[in-house]
Amino acid sequence: MKKAGFVIFIVLLVDQISKIYVKTHFAMDEHINILGLDWARIHFTENKGAAWGTQLNDFLTFLNENQAKIILTVFRIFAISGIGYWLYKSIKEHAPKILIIAVSMIFAGAIGNIIDSVLYGVIFEESSRITHNIAGLASNSKAYSTIFHGRVVDMLYFPMWSGNLPEWLPFWGGKYFTFFNAIFNIADMSISIGVGLLIVFNKTVFPKD
Repeated sequence: MKKAGFVIFIVLLVDQISKIYVKTHFAMDEHINILGLDWARIHFTENKGAAWGTQLNDFLTFLNENQAKIILTVFRIFAISGIGYWLYKSIKEHAPKILIIAVSMIFAGAIGNIIDSVLYGVIFEESSRITHNIAGLASNSKAYSTIFHGRVVDMLYFPMWSGNLPEWLPFWGGKYFTFFNAIFNIADMSISIGVGLLIVFNKTVFPKD
């Protein structure tokens, strides 16, 4: 339990410190290069939806943006509850350490993003690319949204290659393409590492009788 708690604490600490710093020091879409590398950047953006910016109302068109956001946030809370129970059960059953570490990382990452979704809308002012506004901590009159309607802060961007793809490629031939074009955060990275550990060490964490 102590090791799981330590993993969760460290991930949440680094995740929230990085998000709060970027939110309060960068205007929307502002970026800096890491160590002078053009393909490694801190690039501030915000995600209203799930992975890759997907929003529920993109598919369920009868929902408005606020309704879709509430449903997504509630789903995330239920998912966190399930992951938390999985972690508790794994610890009680003395599961392999790699499983406990992996689930702890997934749990911490999920909590990190739910904090943004639930609280950031009432904690921070609006960030703007148009007015180059850098957000500060908000009073009730200046908060950019309401509880459960916050946006997830993303900042890690590694566009390793950009250019037009060869014409002979099916479907994407000749189109402009960027690898890797996702912008993510520490919480996302923690979830991905946790899932990766489960895949790589699946025979250890899910032993067969």
